Amino acid sequence: MKTWPRALTGAIFMALTMCGGTCAAAADAVRVLATTYPVYLLTSEVTRSCPGVHVDLLIPAQTGCPHEYALSPRDMRKLAEAQIVVINGLGIESFMEHAMANLKNVTIIDSSANVAVLQAVHHHGHASHIHGVNAHAFTSPMQAAAMARTIGKALAKASPDAAGISLATAEAYAQRLEALGKRLATLGTRAKNKNVVLLHDGMAYFVRDADLHLAAVIQENEDVQPSAARLLELIRQCKEHRPALLIGEAQYSDKPLRVLAAETAIPVVLLDSAASGPKDAPSGYYEHVMEKNCQLLEQHLGNN
Repeated sequence: MKTWPRALTGAIFMALTMCGGTCAAAADAVRVLATTYPVYLLTSEVTRSCPGVHVDLLIPAQTGCPHEYALSPRDMRKLAEAQIVVINGLGIESFMEHAMANLKNVTIIDSSANVAVLQAVHHHGHASHIHGVNAHAFTSPMQAAAMARTIGKALAKASPDAAGISLATAEAYAQRLEALGKRLATLGTRAKNKNVVLLHDGMAYFVRDADLHLAAVIQENEDVQPSAARLLELIRQCKEHRPALLIGEAQYSDKPLRVLAAETAIPVVLLDSAASGPKDAPSGYYEHVMEKNCQLLEQHLGNN
């Protein structure tokens, strides 16, 4: 991934900031920029009934978690035009810390301000694991509900004209997400075997929602395949403790899971973390993804 020198990044940003009205979108629209795809989905849903709010996504929708992402000139232009920037928080935005330091007269909304944070299973200095914090709270419908409420309240405060609509829409959306979380929790209470293995800890929040026990994480770093020694140890553990399921994510290779499954006969399921997806996602897209995840777990764990 190409990295822009710090001095050049600052110069580009200052130049774009000074371009004024020629860079701006319609003057009567509140310009909101979401840094990552899950935050974009939540913010778009919260503002669905606000015609005076324009929501854009900073990085490409297929990027996923932007651990090594480098801002492009187009990204810098989006930042320069934004009036409100909604971030995931919990360390994910470390790739844009310098650019954010140069933002002037921009409201920053930290959507993770009220989430119940999990610690990262492994800590290797990754951007999403600052101080051992798991930054993937968006994979939990319950935590996404908290994020939606935070976004709605902050947008209402920053843009009073849309206050009533934002708050009402955010609350209704949060309640739908919480209903999904409660459905997941009942799944865990019914499962005889609650032990699962994750490809990496990105879905740990979802597992917590489902009242399941995280027995092991295969990859310490989601971008690096596990070593042969690590796989052998996991095979031994799985044969000894017999977890109910091996869980991967549609966004990543399932090769390590298939190796374990071939050696242990433990079933594999691929869930969608909603870390990436279509830019033109329809209304309710996040809910649809999480409901499908729930259905997959119900199919695999309902009778174990």
